[in-house]
Amino acid sequence: MSTKCRFSIDRGGTFTDVYADTPKGVMVMKLLSVDPANYKDAPREGIRRILEKVYGESCDKDKVPTENVEWIRMGTTVATNALLERKGVETALAITSGLKDLLKIGTQARPEIFDLSVTMPELLYTKVIEIDERVRLVPDTEQEGTFITGASGERVEVLQEPNPDAIRAQITDVYNSGIRSLAVVLMHSYTYNKHELMVRDIAKEVGMSLVSVSSELMPMIKIVPRGLTTCVDGYLTPLITTYINSFKSGFANNLEGVAVSFMQSDGGLTNADKFHGFRAILSGPAGGVVGYSQTTWDTEDKKPVIGFDMGGTSTDVSRFGGEYEHVFETNTAGVIVQAPQLDITTVAAGGGSICSFTQERFKVGPESAGAHPGPVCYRKGGELAVTDANLALGRIIPDFFPKIFGPNEDLPVDREASLAAFKEVAERVNKVSENKLGVEEVAYGFIKVANEAMCRPIRSLTEAKGFSTADHVLSCFGGAGGQHACAIARSLGMDTVFVHRYSGILSAFGIGLADVVVDEQSPAQQVYTNGAKNVEEKLEQLRARSAKKLADDGFEPEQVRFEFFLNLRYDRTGTAIMVKRPADGDYIKAFEANYKREYGFTISGRCIMLDDVRVRAIGKSMALSTETIPEATASPVPVLHHKTYFESGWLDTPVYRLENLQANHSIAGPAIIMQGGSTILVEPGCTALITPLGDIKITVSVGSFKITTELNHISLSIFSHRFMSIAEQMGRALQRTSISTNIKERLDFSCALFGPDGGLVANAPHIPVHLGAMGAMVRKQRDMLGDDWKEGDVVVTNHPSVGGSHLPDITVITPVFSGGKAVFYVACRGHHADIGGTTPGSIPPFSKRLIEEGAHIKSFKLVSGGVFQEEGITEILMEPGKHEGMSGTRALSDNLADLRAQVAANQKGIKLMHELIEQYGLEVVQGYMQYVQDNAATAVKQMLRKIAEREGTVLTACDSMDDGTDIKLKVTIDPEVPRATFDFTGTGAQVYANHNCPSAVVASAIIYCLRCLVDEDIPLNQGCMHPIDIVIQENSLLAPSEKCAVVGGNVLTSQRVTDVVLQAFNACADSQGDTNNLTFGDETFGYYETISGGAGAGRDWDGTSGVHTHMTNTRITDAEIFERRYPVMLSRFHLREGSGGKGNHAGGEGVHREIIFLKKLTVGILSERRAIAPNGRQGGGNGVRGKNTIFEVTPEKLAPKIWAGRHNGQALNFGAKNSIDVNRGDRLLIETPGGGAWGAKQ
Repeated sequence: MSTKCRFSIDRGGTFTDVYADTPKGVMVMKLLSVDPANYKDAPREGIRRILEKVYGESCDKDKVPTENVEWIRMGTTVATNALLERKGVETALAITSGLKDLLKIGTQARPEIFDLSVTMPELLYTKVIEIDERVRLVPDTEQEGTFITGASGERVEVLQEPNPDAIRAQITDVYNSGIRSLAVVLMHSYTYNKHELMVRDIAKEVGMSLVSVSSELMPMIKIVPRGLTTCVDGYLTPLITTYINSFKSGFANNLEGVAVSFMQSDGGLTNADKFHGFRAILSGPAGGVVGYSQTTWDTEDKKPVIGFDMGGTSTDVSRFGGEYEHVFETNTAGVIVQAPQLDITTVAAGGGSICSFTQERFKVGPESAGAHPGPVCYRKGGELAVTDANLALGRIIPDFFPKIFGPNEDLPVDREASLAAFKEVAERVNKVSENKLGVEEVAYGFIKVANEAMCRPIRSLTEAKGFSTADHVLSCFGGAGGQHACAIARSLGMDTVFVHRYSGILSAFGIGLADVVVDEQSPAQQVYTNGAKNVEEKLEQLRARSAKKLADDGFEPEQVRFEFFLNLRYDRTGTAIMVKRPADGDYIKAFEANYKREYGFTISGRCIMLDDVRVRAIGKSMALSTETIPEATASPVPVLHHKTYFESGWLDTPVYRLENLQANHSIAGPAIIMQGGSTILVEPGCTALITPLGDIKITVSVGSFKITTELNHISLSIFSHRFMSIAEQMGRALQRTSISTNIKERLDFSCALFGPDGGLVANAPHIPVHLGAMGAMVRKQRDMLGDDWKEGDVVVTNHPSVGGSHLPDITVITPVFSGGKAVFYVACRGHHADIGGTTPGSIPPFSKRLIEEGAHIKSFKLVSGGVFQEEGITEILMEPGKHEGMSGTRALSDNLADLRAQVAANQKGIKLMHELIEQYGLEVVQGYMQYVQDNAATAVKQMLRKIAEREGTVLTACDSMDDGTDIKLKVTIDPEVPRATFDFTGTGAQVYANHNCPSAVVASAIIYCLRCLVDEDIPLNQGCMHPIDIVIQENSLLAPSEKCAVVGGNVLTSQRVTDVVLQAFNACADSQGDTNNLTFGDETFGYYETISGGAGAGRDWDGTSGVHTHMTNTRITDAEIFERRYPVMLSRFHLREGSGGKGNHAGGEGVHREIIFLKKLTVGILSERRAIAPNGRQGGGNGVRGKNTIFEVTPEKLAPKIWAGRHNGQALNFGAKNSIDVNRGDRLLIETPGGGAWGAKQ
């Protein structure tokens, strides 16, 4: 044991935990993170108090002596909290000219699809300077020109050098405004960073305190996540530096001679002077992962572990299977961060999660009571929370809880107040329930719902990567986890729970176990073959660089080990896997094995591409010492007995203190083990064993789940979670196993679960235009096939006459059989990049007949008797090519692969449904399928009553398509029933064009609007439509005949229907009313994207700019990926200033998106709102109409460097719906519509 003290500290948002390895043994301490009346800094105060205890000498609070301190290791939430609360330093952004709003637009997807106000996270920068510079990637086919080889091996052409004087003037203006932090991100700087370094050097000369440079922080392709990461660093690093300096200043000699390191998000320590903001976001949680991985993982049985860290406001879950699992792109606090981070999923369910009974359902979270006012029991007038439920049920014992409540902060938690609050809830529950519930049953119901909410991310974390959840150990830590661990393990089928003796401070303990890590990465772009000499040379360069950094930190060579990684992917896919060097050195075999495990297949005949090389150097630090506890010589003795409520009712429960227990003590449940102020609940049927190190290992019995077919509102909430979880896991399976960009990256798909009647039960909220539409398709297939639809058959369909949207959206449906009959259905719909027809991408601007839009399938058994019918489906997909002027599918291999992925996703749903049936019984599952629909219907009925009171019982609206075709709507509400009829009588006739809209899509628009209007998080299912009747005239725009072209109806008319419905309900002004569909390609490839615009304003919100609205939510391809994959350049992508409607609440701005084409291509546009503007409401101004312009460059004006001639060309109004052949140098400028405003400008 060291003669000096070693400190491991986790500075959390509420508490600071200190674990100290001292000459007198282990000491632990917990302090409030902020307590200015007693100390300036919690970690420093914890160190001071422990030093006084160990050495018996008083220590100066402001200059703590350090002669007895060997090292200090710390994790901190300083960065996390500043990011969440947007309290970083003011930062400016320097970005390539033309792309000033690129990071604001981001992926263009909105975070919550049913949020009409489209709430987006606040930006991290306040000023933007555009750097007039440009480089482009040069394809291998180009030979003439002056090219440079970049760091990735790709060839680069410098189109425009930046002007140093202009840059200096720009940065000086920023400096003079008071900003001292600058984030720099330029196009393709991951491979060519000369221009970024020029900006950095000038900024430092001007006097900027911090210049964060994207190519130095994370040289990976994708400018949006790399740019946002750079902004995070500029925003947070100055705060961290200030905190570290302040911390050091409170010690003698500023901690000189003491090794001070901080935990990074990747689970490794770094020297305090090298601690960056973008690597600090998961600093605290990462310590917990290291802690449980080093203490729970058994190197002999190698059983993987799930970390379950339940705190006051949220729960973190993660997985350890022998190696740390890292991700390289995460979304934290609404910001994409591109950096190695431990794969930690956070769910908004913790001890402080608010419990409520709304829309006749038990609901837990996501809102939290917080620390102030906190739960009801905190005596501060707080809200009912999970902590109250545990207290009411005897799972929290007031005598063991800190007495820090009441006006004098000397009272225990108030159990009587919690019981009184639950009594009020019970009275409300019993008003709508035939099955009367007692106070404790209501409290227990909230516990069960909270448990299910926490089970969902654990299922996703394991199943999404191809692992069985049940094959894991649940490692529980955090203040609240012990009360829930046994129940969660039982629900997930796990048989073991592990609780470390220091589980209450495991993050601090884990920080002490961590190693110092240097992570070096460099881009690469080439076809990879094993043993490629240049790759090995790059790895060696990174190894030497990282070794030097550790040597500079005092590590000897024998203390350092290295891990080597290649970031590999299949050609023409965007899904890369970071592959660790295997023992035999065969990266390709390892990549294919990992790919097959995670995605279920490998892609034969495709090259494997290398994107990045990475080296992780690990300096083995001195580990914490461990202490064993005495062997048990007698049976454990409880300190008291306590009444605790379980599934079977109130039970007399012995209570033990962990510090009184000895090795090999065995305690049968029910029991409570107190670990400081934390409760570890050993449920009936479970047995706790104390290990020689003083940890708790609980064996969990398989539970029985007794639920009857009678409606129980607790079970209603649980089944809502389970049904939605199945749909979500189907979606993850589809995303994992698909090949195409549309499904895997743009996420243009939806998965759903249907009842025995074909009614929608749960639809994972993926793409709004798919919502509700698949139910009609399932019912049509069920009626058409009847008894001929047998077990082992899977049907594929896309025809609008049987519930389809447009032909590229192909739906795969599988029945779930039980007892020889179909009892449920699962289905998934995915957008296929090409299914034939007149143009590449199967989105023809000029189609007049359905046959021109590609292969159409009313019903075909894609799988018959368990056999995939490849020959039959191939014939169908190639059939359009038999017609003059048309082609069969241009992407057959992708079609077949994605169809197989859709079949596999359905099989995933079937497997999960069978598990649910096995757990609860068929009648119960079917009963609750109906109950969740009835519950949604009740919510819609309540909303209709409110609308009728506010707006009246007859609502009308009318708008026109750009061609003048009217969409008329009359909504009649009967508030007594209540029920509403949506009558589209008077809508124009079907058109000799392609914006005819199938009636199933109209139903999708209505169900989307209803879900937006219901001011609660209700399950989206067929019940939303139970109180709704829809009247549409046959052969109208909204119910076309089956031979009419419809491709634009799905992507254009659906948006106008949505605007009309929301107009009728006076909900908000019109959004852009368009998806701006762009296609381009030739005989070798096709590309498709949809482009964002302005959102409409509402009663109390401004419209959001540069975002997808209403019926779509697909992502835009990252600008650097866009230019790498396709012969184009993105010259402009920014907000269209002045395009939002003017009013009391302004409409959102559209965008400018300008593309330069680098070779001859066919380009098509399918858009709306080019003739008729998005409407404002209540006196607000209209949004500005969209516009599409082609700039044709004649050969004599084609500059040698494309960029120099980007302002040349003759402007042609391209129209709303058009197709054209473009040449090298031609440009397309798409100006998308703005949103309407709400209210006259004051």
